This record gives sequence, C-alpha cells and structure tokens, in this order.
Amino acid sequence: MLVTLPASDIERFIEEDLPYGDLTTHLLNIGSREGCITFATRHETTLCCTEEAAQVLSRCGARLTSCMPSGTLLSQGMEFLTATGPTHALHAGWKVALNLLEYASGIATRTRKIVDAARTVNPAITVLTTRKSFPGTKKTAIKAISAGGALPHRLGLSESILVFRQHTAFAGGLDVFLRTLPDLRVRAPEHKIIVEADTADEALMIARAGADIVQVDKLPSQELKVLVETIRGIDRTVKISAAGGIHEANASDYAATGVDMLVLSSVYFGKPADISVTITPCGTN
Repeated sequence: MLVTLPASDIERFIEEDLPYGDLTTHLLNIGSREGCITFATRHETTLCCTEEAAQVLSRCGARLTSCMPSGTLLSQGMEFLTATGPTHALHAGWKVALNLLEYASGIATRTRKIVDAARTVNPAITVLTTRKSFPGTKKTAIKAISAGGALPHRLGLSESILVFRQHTAFAGGLDVFLRTLPDLRVRAPEHKIIVEADTADEALMIARAGADIVQVDKLPSQELKVLVETIRGIDRTVKISAAGGIHEANASDYAATGVDMLVLSSVYFGKPADISVTITPCGTN
C-alpha cells in the first residue's frame, strides 16, 4: 500500500500554496542564492510521505541529496530528507513538503504505536482503519496507516460487503436478513460477508448464521473476551473484529480478547508529527 501519490496531486499541493510566486523571496532579491534544506525529527517518528515531499522539492527546482523511505522509524534528532538548490526553490517547497510530512507522519506514528501495542499481546492480530479520514485526504491517509503497519478496513463502498443495522432496518430486521445469507453468498462468491453486531446476543446470532466476519461494535474488552470464546465454540472459522472506541491506551486490552482484527479511526485524529526544518546558505552550518 506504500504507493507514491500521483504527480497531479503534487502539482495541486504546490499550486495551492504558490499560485502567483513567492512575494517575500522576490522582494528580498535572494531567490538565486544557493541553499540547503534539511528535515529532521523532533521526537520518535514513523516517517510517511517522504517520497512526496521529495517530489515537491524537485518540482520546485531543488536537487534531492538524501531521502529515507516512508515507514522508517526514527528516534529524536535524526535527519531524513535533504536537498540543495536556489533559495526560491527551497522556499517554494518548504511548507508544502513540511505539511505533508507532519500530517502523514503523525498518522503513521500513532498507527505504529497501536500496531506494536496490539501485537505485543496478540502477534497474529491485524489492525484496520476505517473510512473516517478527512475528505480529500484518503490517498495520503491510506499511505500513512500502511507506513505504520495497518491496513484499510474498507477503501470505499464499492469493494466490500459490510452490513450494519442501518441496512438490516430496511431488510426486515437482523433475523430476516440473516436468513438471506446463503443467497447473498451465491450472488457475491468472491466477497467475505461482514455483519456488525451491537450486542453480544446479536454477535452470536450472526456467527450461527454463517457470516464470514462478525464485527462487534463498542463492547467492553472484558465482555468481548467471553464473547470471543463463545463464538469460537460455535464456529472456529468465523473471524471476529472489534470496532468502536479503540485507541492507543486500550488497543492491547482489545487485542488480548483474542479477536482477529481491530477496526479503528483514532489514528486519524491527533497532533501532527513535529519535524524541524533548516534552510541555510550552502557552506554554512
């Protein structure tokens, strides 16, 4: 999932910040001077969008000299991206590159912490993230969670079957819907059928009906552990995912219940990574 964003996105990001040129650099008459730009971590960081930041700098006229890949875990004070070039190029790309790096690396860093916490107690668990990224940022968000070791729960409505109570309310209720599972499986033989449960009783009904995955929403971890054991007794082939309210502080508790997957949105919300930038004339420290 660690693909590089398309060139059209990079051009759009630059155009948003530099529609008519850099007035300050122009008026100071410093644009042609050669300089160096260096990006470094201010705390432990899982990097993301270094490739895109490098593209921003290159398209603005800078020359890349070093770039660590997305997904790299760095301690505080580590340089990871450097470039040289005329000052007008460095200033043109500076904030666009920094914004990409800080927002994406913030998501990647939070994701990595949750993945590590969950796998410490349940090495086989998969961490999945929801569709709740801010509109217009999905490609960046998906790259960021992938850099942190997670996978997308759903990329969109078009490629997966996930049934909520908001669906079954129009299908005669959960009981009636579950009786249609065999027909749904025939109509979509290549897809897993995921059904969300709001209670433990609903989860048991869904497991007995033969859904591929029971997604249990907002059940306390202590109750979920008991439920997981009961579902395993019904059908060990049924996969179980825990969703709703899962974050860094409780991810290990939910992983310890024995579920196969954690589904969460919390990685999208929080502080960006703190990254330092220095721009200096070449040949100075």
